Amino acid sequence: MINLAIIDDIATHGLSVCDGFLSAQEVHDLHACLPAQWAQATIGREQKQHTNTQIRRDKIHWLERGRQPAVDALLAKMAVLQQAFNRHLFLGLFEYEAHFAKYNPGDFYAKHYDAFEGRSNRKVTTVLYLNEGWSEQDGGEIVIYNPDGSHRQTLWPKAGRLVTFLSEAFPHEVLPAKRQRFSIAGWYRLNGMSGQRVDPIR
Repeated sequence: MINLAIIDDIATHGLSVCDGFLSAQEVHDLHACLPAQWAQATIGREQKQHTNTQIRRDKIHWLERGRQPAVDALLAKMAVLQQAFNRHLFLGLFEYEAHFAKYNPGDFYAKHYDAFEGRSNRKVTTVLYLNEGWSEQDGGEIVIYNPDGSHRQTLWPKAGRLVTFLSEAFPHEVLPAKRQRFSIAGWYRLNGMSGQRVDPIR
């Protein structure tokens, strides 16, 4: 069962914060799926992808279906949320992509948009936190800004919390953490076409 407050918040504010979206057991099971091997995160897409550690220093690992039951369960849950967005808000969401993200102490992601209006098919951003035993003193907050650049909200990476927002609407950043920080970043996408070719998921 999806918390319809998420749908209402996106419809009204473009931004939702849902604590307890994942149970403590779900957080534990997903934390156990964290990989041994990570890739340096990049910025840009397709031919324009490149590494810039002055902008972001996190490491990532893309989620894949059919390999780990906890990941499959999460992707099924996000598919239900996708259906709710489409049913209630008529967003036309086509696909969901997501990756684990690891921030070592001192890592950050500078202020950025996940999508630029008219130039990307990422429509809705999701961030799920897997940080058991995290406290506000551990840092690693996500800071969300209004489109005019003014401060909107600062949220710490509480285990089980889901942050959802319209990808084109809100610039945001991740502040440095004082200990290792884990999350799952995801995006609901529109079906972007290039000629007869579906836009690749990543």
